[in-house]
Parts: sequence; C-alpha cells; structure tokens
Amino acid sequence: MSQKCVRVLIVDDQAPFREVARLVVELTDGFQVAGEAQTGEEAVELTRSLRPDLILMDVNMPGIDGTEATKIILTETDAVVILLLSTYEPAEYEPRAAEAGAAAYIPKSAFDPDRLEAAWHNAMKRRSEAL
Repeated sequence: MSQKCVRVLIVDDQAPFREVARLVVELTDGFQVAGEAQTGEEAVELTRSLRPDLILMDVNMPGIDGTEATKIILTETDAVVILLLSTYEPAEYEPRAAEAGAAAYIPKSAFDPDRLEAAWHNAMKRRSEAL
C-alpha cells in the first residue's frame, strides 16, 4: 500500500523562487505540487479550494504578508502545515513564524528536499504528540 502524497501549495510573489520551490517539491519523494499563489490573499483562497497538506509561504509579499496569511489560514483549518520561507535571518524570523502558527521557518538559501522532508516529519511528529 503506497503512502499518501503530500499536496503542497507554493506561495511566493517571485516567479523564480516559485520555480525553485516547485523543483524541490518534485524532487522530494512523496510530495507533489497542488498549486501556486503569488499573494497572501491568493494563498487564503487557494487553501480553501485546494485543501493542501502543506503550504510553503514566503514571508514578504505585497498585500497581506506571509505571517498574516498564515494566521488567517490557521483560524480556518488546522489540517494544514505551513512552513514560512524567506531570505531573512532565522534568528529574526523563527520567533515570528512560531507566533503566526507556522510549523517552521526555513531560510530560502537552505531550502532543499532534505530540509522539506525534515520540516514535514517534525511537524507531523509534533501534531501526533499533541493528540
């Protein structure tokens, strides 16, 4: 019996990073891209319609930013894991990510299949321990 594929929504206002994120997801066993969004508002709407398992959310976007979109999404569903990504320093953004309810903060420079898998598995472990 094959394990369920993790459906990922990629949210970033920069097309080049969305392409990189898509490649990372496609190279990670058990993960697939469910959709892409360019804004926080679009992320909220697509989460409602696509119901992804995981959202890769950029922090800094026009309109509502990634931390605000994360808060909105998590008030509507607890069935999604959100990872915040940015070029900013982890020391500054890890606390903001946690405060917003994100499972983790990953610097874009460190984002790769291993980091994606580890963040997903850590989030799932925390979720099962909380039950």
